[in-house]
Amino acid sequence: MAIHSHVKIWVHFIWGTHKHERIITKELGKKLFDHIVQKSNEEKIHIEKLRIRPEHVHLLFELPSTISMEKVARLFKGESSHWIHKNNLTPFNFKWQRGYGAFSVSATQLEKVKNYIANQDEHHKRKTFAEEYDEWCMKYGMFED
Repeated sequence: MAIHSHVKIWVHFIWGTHKHERIITKELGKKLFDHIVQKSNEEKIHIEKLRIRPEHVHLLFELPSTISMEKVARLFKGESSHWIHKNNLTPFNFKWQRGYGAFSVSATQLEKVKNYIANQDEHHKRKTFAEEYDEWCMKYGMFED
């Protein structure tokens, strides 16, 4: 019997704009959405859910065993900032926040996380992105230095 490796790692990846500024317009968000999907297809990274808000992005994806989380961050966060500048998509200097959040998701919780991401508009009527992010960090035991 042959031994095979089986890897299924789901990641909820969250990053925001510099100072949590609400600068991602609907038009920019649509272009950014398409760009992120294109990049994920090029890298063979399966996206389960993607939601772009005016000040942050939620991305639920399957992490391939051949790609590090650091490379994913550069691919989606770093590269998209460069792409926005290169294509003059904003009349100002667009910047993402320093850092990001990457949280593991159990396969049994996939639908719950997908629904959470899908319902961001409703969710953020009650809680800001900064409040939400601080709660995530506390929940997962991650604190700023």
